[in-house]
Amino acid sequence: MMTVKTNVAGISLAGSLATALALLSGPASAGPAPAQPTMDKCYGVSLKAQNDCAAGAGTSCAGTSKADYDPAAWKYVAKGTCETISTPKGMGSLKAKS
Repeated sequence: MMTVKTNVAGISLAGSLATALALLSGPASAGPAPAQPTMDKCYGVSLKAQNDCAAGAGTSCAGTSKADYDPAAWKYVAKGTCETISTPKGMGSLKAKS
């Protein structure tokens, strides 16, 4: 029969493991997404936390943009399609928007 003390220790260990795994996969260690030669970097089209890099102050890179369609954040898209992507904040751009 499992005692309460053993059960609490097991739950605590499981919680610690989940926290460690979350920290390893979190944005704190995020860098730019690997280069994609068949893709273009398209600014202003990524959703919050789904950018591939370049998101400005307060971000560390991939997956750290703080707003949808951030003009300083880019996402890889199929070559030749960036400037045809329409968002609620305008069209995609091959250069960072101000």
